[in-house]
Amino acid sequence: MTAARITGPVSIHGAIAGLPGPFQQRELAVVNDTVVRVAQLAGEFPWHHHDEDELFLCWDGTFRIELDGQDPVTLHPGELFVVPKGVRHRPVADEPAHTLLIERPETAQYGN
Repeated sequence: MTAARITGPVSIHGAIAGLPGPFQQRELAVVNDTVVRVAQLAGEFPWHHHDEDELFLCWDGTFRIELDGQDPVTLHPGELFVVPKGVRHRPVADEPAHTLLIERPETAQYGN
C-alpha cells in the first residue's frame, strides 16, 4: 500500500490484518512532512536510535518502550509516547500488539 495518494478512507483494521508479521510496517498516509505507519509488535525489537523524534500510539494490546538508562514506558490502547531524538530505545511486546507510528518519511526502522 502506497500512502502518497489517498482518495478515500483508510482502514487501520484492514491495514493491520494485511501486515505480514511482527515488526513489519505499512504506510497509511503522508501528512505534510510526516508519515503515519502501522506495525505489529511481538517480542523484542533491536535497540536503536533516530536523529528525529518518533511517536508511538498504542492501537491495541499493550507494549512498552524500553529507554536506555531510564524506566520503561508502558502503553495501553489510546496512549501515546514520543521518544526524543537521539534516545536509544526499543519497543517490546510480550503479546502481539499494534502501534501507529508518526515520523518523517526517511526515518529508518532500525535507526541511524
